[in-house]
Amino acid sequence: MKSDLEKSADERRASSSDAHHHALVTTIAEMRAAVAAARRAGKTVGVVPTMGALHAGHLSLVEYCQRECDFTVVTIFVNRTQFAPHEDFRQYPRTLEADRTALDACRVDVVFAPPDEEIYRTGSTTLIEVGPVARPLEGESRPTHFAGVATIVAKLFNIITPDRAYFGQKDYQQTLVIRRMTEDLDLPVDVRVCPIVREPDGLALSSRNVYLSPTERQQALTLSRSLARASELVAAGERNANVILARMRELFAAEPTIAVDYIALADPDKLLPVEELRGPTIAAIAARVGKTRLIDNQLLDPLA
Repeated sequence: MKSDLEKSADERRASSSDAHHHALVTTIAEMRAAVAAARRAGKTVGVVPTMGALHAGHLSLVEYCQRECDFTVVTIFVNRTQFAPHEDFRQYPRTLEADRTALDACRVDVVFAPPDEEIYRTGSTTLIEVGPVARPLEGESRPTHFAGVATIVAKLFNIITPDRAYFGQKDYQQTLVIRRMTEDLDLPVDVRVCPIVREPDGLALSSRNVYLSPTERQQALTLSRSLARASELVAAGERNANVILARMRELFAAEPTIAVDYIALADPDKLLPVEELRGPTIAAIAARVGKTRLIDNQLLDPLA
């Protein structure tokens, strides 16, 4: 026998033409109309920009958004301008129906999933150049990446005009780029950065984790373990960045199949390397496990 709750859920699904509770919007005009209606009702608007392939990390951003906003929009758009030609744009997981089902459980208001041609119309050439904060770390490895990120986020902000936007700390440099862009272009959006969500064994959640074989999945733990080692060293009083970096690299030396892109200790605002930890410092890692490029980070505070 079904409970009343289960029956009412079934009735809602049956009454919905596509078995989803939220509105699926695919055009800019529809998206603007939905936000205008929410504004007329006196609602505050929040957005969670994603590329889909949603996991618990994304859903945690949705929860933060719903706590602070009356009307929640989740965008699902695999943004081609942030991928270099040799990267995994075509292979990137696209799981719209599964994503929509996951978002139903969160009871979001709108899923904005436009086709590529709706966002990048014929003849579109404008990209946003963010400046110094985009150049180190990821910027050295993926020099065109952040121009694409800043451009799509600016476009989404202009289309949706949210009061608040929610991003995860796992993409730490991306959050700095977006904050810089938002401030410099006077966009009236409060950018919120939410904590990294990890598996019980420490692996940071990522849509790209699906690429990992069982063996690679175990090897990928080296990223979070090296960050934990850095945190332990700082807690024990170590302040020399070179000593901490050397101890972090030891863990990767034991996993020769992992190709390290960078391991860095940097100023948390400008991402310039530090020699001695005198205040909050970001420890950031990028490495290729098999064919899968993963990133992770942790804020270290020697004053804590």
